[in-house]
Order: sequence, then C-alpha cells, then structure tokens
Amino acid sequence: MQVSGGDLQRLRQQNTLNSLRVLREARAPLTLTELVAQTGLSRASVGDVVAELQQRGWIAEVDPTPGTLGRPAKRYRFRTDVGHVLGIDIGVHKVLAVVTDLAGRVIASGRVAVDRHTARHERLEAVWRAIDAALVAAGRAASDLWGVTAGSTGVVNREGLVTRVHDLPDWAGVELAGHLGQRLPCPITIENDSKLAALAEQRLGVAAGVQDLVYLHVGRRPGAALILNGRLHHGFSGATGEVGLMEVTGWRTMAGHLEGCRAAVGASPEEAARLVFDAARAGDREAQAAVDTYAHHLALGTAAMVLTLDPELVVLGGGFSRSADVLLPALNRALEPHCVRVPDIRPSTLGEECVALGGACLALDDVDERLFSLEGAILDPAAPQGVS
Repeated sequence: MQVSGGDLQRLRQQNTLNSLRVLREARAPLTLTELVAQTGLSRASVGDVVAELQQRGWIAEVDPTPGTLGRPAKRYRFRTDVGHVLGIDIGVHKVLAVVTDLAGRVIASGRVAVDRHTARHERLEAVWRAIDAALVAAGRAASDLWGVTAGSTGVVNREGLVTRVHDLPDWAGVELAGHLGQRLPCPITIENDSKLAALAEQRLGVAAGVQDLVYLHVGRRPGAALILNGRLHHGFSGATGEVGLMEVTGWRTMAGHLEGCRAAVGASPEEAARLVFDAARAGDREAQAAVDTYAHHLALGTAAMVLTLDPELVVLGGGFSRSADVLLPALNRALEPHCVRVPDIRPSTLGEECVALGGACLALDDVDERLFSLEGAILDPAAPQGVS
C-alpha cells in the first residue's frame, strides 16, 4: 500500500502533538528514553519531534541536577509560561480575577469588593478593575491571554446568558461575553459560579480525581452543581443543580432560620450565620436547633441529587463551609432518612478563590481542545488566538 506525502505529514503532526501532550501532562521533566517509552515512537522520531518543539518554543531543556555524576541524560519540560488564562468570579460581594499559567498555577489575582446594592454598570466596572489588577500584578497584557472564563451568580444558560438572579434584580440578561470581548481578544466562556466551584474542587481540591460528585454552595445564596464521569454536567439548557428553585426545598429562605436566632440578634445578615454556628459549637441549644433546621432544608435538595446521581462524594463549599465542624454532622443526620446511602461529605479546601480557579480550569480545557487536540494542527505558541 502506498503512503502519500500528505499521510506522512499528518502522521508526523500527530506524533508531534502526542509528544507535546505527554510532556504537558508529565509531573516531571522527561528524558528522550522516557518519552520514547510513553509515546511508542522510535528514538529517532522522538529526537526530531523534540528538536521541532524546542525550536518552536513549546518545550525547554532542563538543567542537570547539581551533583550528578557522569554525563546526565537531557531532560525536557513543557513550557507552562508561554501562555496564560484568566478565571473570574463575579459574585454578590466580590469580583475576583486570577491569572494562571498553562499548568493552572496562579500567577496573580485582583479583587474588588461589591455588594448586593451595587448597580449593574458599577459591577461591570468592578470586573474591569479586578482584571486590570490581576494583569498588572502578573506583568501581562490582555493580548497575552489565551482564554477567559467568568463565573456569575445566578442561572446561566448554555449560551452564557445570565437568565435568572434572585439577589441582583438588575443582573439578569447581562451580556457578559460581549462586555468582556470588548477588551479581551481571546475565547470567552460564561458559566454559573457553583459549576465552576465544583470543577475546581474536582481538579484541584478535596475532590481531586473523583468521577461523580455533588457540589453544594452553602451560604445565604445556596447553589449546587454536578460532576459526572469526571466532567462538569450542564444538562440540556444549563440549569442542572438548580434544585433550590423548588419551594419545597426551602433553600431560598433557609438562611433565615440562622439569621432569626437569638444568638444573631443585632448582627448583619452576613455575620449572623457565623455567630449562630459559634453559639452552636459552644453548646447553645437554640443555636443548635437553628442549625438543625437549616440542615433539614439543605438535605431535601441534596437528597434529590444524591438519589439521582449516587455520587462518591458531596463537597460542601461556600461561606458556611467554614463551620463544617458544626454543619456536617447536622447535614448527615438530616440526609439519613432520605438516602439509600449517605455519601462521604467533605468541606472545600479552596476557599474564596474556588470559583475563579474553576474558571481558569475551564479556560484551560478550552485551550487543550483548541491547541493540543490530535485532530488539530501544531501552531507556534505566539499565535493561539487565531485558532477557530
């Protein structure tokens, strides 16, 4: 069978992309021998591929380990610094932007405080201030970004439109992608904040490597998200996890059971829950009863998702997760009557950066699909934005 020049060129391209993916995913620099073993290519082919990738700027040779005897084998690493992505969390009380390299390591961040009374145009301006602060701290320009994902509070459909927001009446219908696209010349994705938080936990946090999980955002504005088979689950319209919209769950009003507790008298709504959890921790029976009532309502929506998905893990995120030592036992007790098996429940380990980090993870997924797919074409790292 004859092999055409085009077939040979395509084969070489796939070998190059495969080698680049192996180097990108490696936990440590690789020698040519290790790259041969992991790609199945001949040593001569690997040598040619490495020379090309090094010349293009995708990989770099690593200096030998100090004290190594004899002539050490050359080692190569993927250059995670050739590109950067941006993850943004547009919340009720803050806008947070993080710049990461291609390995997902945070290079810099910018944070701007807002509140539930901040008007739409002011919140959008806060987004730019947070982005500018992150880029300046990272020593980068908007043109250096390879991808952006912004997470917004509220229901976000598959087209990236915020369709429903309970606490920000002027936020529904905001065209975030179009707004960001005015100054950011790279692919932009808009997603629900709880979904991005779930993705961050599955990639970087307490749920790392877990294939099926339910993420709960517990706070004054509860939310939820699902990871199925290791991937963020959107559903047909993007409304997965919105069980709190059902009145029977009581999710919209359950924070009121904490805010109305005697331990929180005189406190702001944002401080009330912390005071009640502290009082419950100290043995205050009224506070413990308020926590139990909150957990009862939280369990109704959680059980619906647990019975549907049967997840390995439930992750507790959001502001109230800082009091997981008080809330988790109550939630476990409230779930037992409803579930065939109560899954393991663990508090988040990522803190308030969770949504922005999830945005960076999703942006990196898009970079992988556009630039490192075996169906694509190998490009120079200086021109990723031209990929369609």
